[in-house]
Amino acid sequence: MTVQGDGHFYVETLGCPTNQVASDKFVGTLLPDGLVPTDDAAAADVVVVNTCAFIEEARKESIEVILQLDETRRNGSRLVVTGCMAERYGDELAAELPEVDAVVGFGGAITEQQQRRLIPVAEAPMPTMDLLNLHRPPAQRPWSYVKVAEGCNRSCGFCAIPSFRGSQRSRDTASILEEVRSLQAQEIVLVAQDLASYGVDRPDELGSGSIVPLVKSVAAEVDRVRLLYLYPSDLSDELIDVILDTDVPYFDLSLQHVSKPLLRRMRRWGDGDRFLQRISDIRAAQPDATMRSNFIVGYPGETDDDHAALVDFVEEADLDWCGFFAFSREVGTYAYDLDGQVDANLMHERLAELTELQDAITAGKRDALIGEMVTVLIDEPGIGRSHREAPEIDGVVHVDAELQAGSFVEVVIEEAWGPDLVAVGGVMPDGDEEIR
Repeated sequence: MTVQGDGHFYVETLGCPTNQVASDKFVGTLLPDGLVPTDDAAAADVVVVNTCAFIEEARKESIEVILQLDETRRNGSRLVVTGCMAERYGDELAAELPEVDAVVGFGGAITEQQQRRLIPVAEAPMPTMDLLNLHRPPAQRPWSYVKVAEGCNRSCGFCAIPSFRGSQRSRDTASILEEVRSLQAQEIVLVAQDLASYGVDRPDELGSGSIVPLVKSVAAEVDRVRLLYLYPSDLSDELIDVILDTDVPYFDLSLQHVSKPLLRRMRRWGDGDRFLQRISDIRAAQPDATMRSNFIVGYPGETDDDHAALVDFVEEADLDWCGFFAFSREVGTYAYDLDGQVDANLMHERLAELTELQDAITAGKRDALIGEMVTVLIDEPGIGRSHREAPEIDGVVHVDAELQAGSFVEVVIEEAWGPDLVAVGGVMPDGDEEIR
């Protein structure tokens, strides 16, 4: 048993940036108990796995990591599983994984000390911690995610998130700004399941469009603010303008597909023509704007014509970054029982075609930056990012290892290696010669 004031903890985070925020907040609850973080799971008294359950591949990875950490951890330590898998499959996980000491849903108690503090009086229901608004320790890197809302009000046919994350619950602006200040980071990355809808669930206090003043307020506190996960129908002119005003013209658009019939079957808004027009409008206002999106391949009913439309769109849109994901049939979603399930082999052929196409586009975009001077934030010795690269998602800029982490530096790009760039004085991690 780990007692207060003694012991170490280890946290493994899987999945999306919103999970990283949750892990940071778990850390914020463990530190007051006297526990000390460690990078070695074998040395920890409490081992926490923050899982992802978005698609089948993510669930498989989560299970593999849990079993690996069970083999690694020392005798007498406590293995705790939390996150989306714990929330969605809690009872099943507890029954099927006897290796695990505790399966804890969102905001549940991680340590035995926390469980004792949350013991209810009389017959009152067991309370939970408000994970969304828990305190976080200062950022360990020059950038940090900040989650502004939890849950989602949309009903996309492929997505199970609302079933276990619930409806959207937006934080008040004051609590977000307090967290931004406490993190002491140079770059804040705002995230939520549906970021542009921030505030719609609190019409009396916030309301539709509240993301715009929020971005302005955060931008007043830090050097950089970046937004992830923007639903296209909520990308208003006002929101585009405020993003451009932050000097981080980076647009992460959640498009998912471009065929209008297939998008309606996905229970989503838009079509390729509308998306292309919006992208064109943004580039007209800021030619240096960076575009990212993700697309689902093989959604039930996707025809050869639908796929061809997506290929054409990818070529014409010329996005800087793009991810493609094979459709994952999720129990409890609208798409689970839809007819027209796409053959797995065909799905992966389409996936390979799109990935190869986008890799060439991204490589061309990166090659075009050779010889250009760019401003980068130094994340760690030898690694920086310009406005074009979101942390942990896109490529990086390899820079002089002597540059101080947390500083903004102008560098000249000398080479491009796939998604990564190499600036004067930078060196690739495989030991390539320094660029002079």
